[in-house]
Amino acid sequence: MSLEDLYQEIILDHYRAPKNRAPSLEDEDVHVHHSNPLCGDEMDLRLRVADGKVDGLVFDGEGCSISQASASAMTQAVKGRELKDALDLAEDFRLMMHGDEPGRPDDLQDGIVFQGVAKFPVRVKCALLGWMAVRDAIETYERGATESAVTYDD
Repeated sequence: MSLEDLYQEIILDHYRAPKNRAPSLEDEDVHVHHSNPLCGDEMDLRLRVADGKVDGLVFDGEGCSISQASASAMTQAVKGRELKDALDLAEDFRLMMHGDEPGRPDDLQDGIVFQGVAKFPVRVKCALLGWMAVRDAIETYERGATESAVTYDD
């Protein structure tokens, strides 16, 4: 099995059996909704913060295998992290999706398998959806708000 085949298998595993997928989260602090109407990806992400860390995190939504699998991998990578560290990790993933080498590949955990998506610009927004949603959720929390919605128009 090649490395590319292994990465594809990990993506399919996250798609078929997503981690931290749920329609609600007890005692959530923030709910954000992100959508990309051009490809049909929709995501609701719910965040709970305790002691400055991502204490709870779930997502729900519809979309392609890349968007849903990437969100699943994201929840595993950021859960339990300090808020600033989670933001930095989301930025590292964003830069990776735009062709940069990841600064902390081990911290991305299964998120690293999406590195090859950068070769397909039309799929980059799919892979980024969950990561940008968690960034928005943390920034919304830090502003003292409880909800946010973002639609990607281009």
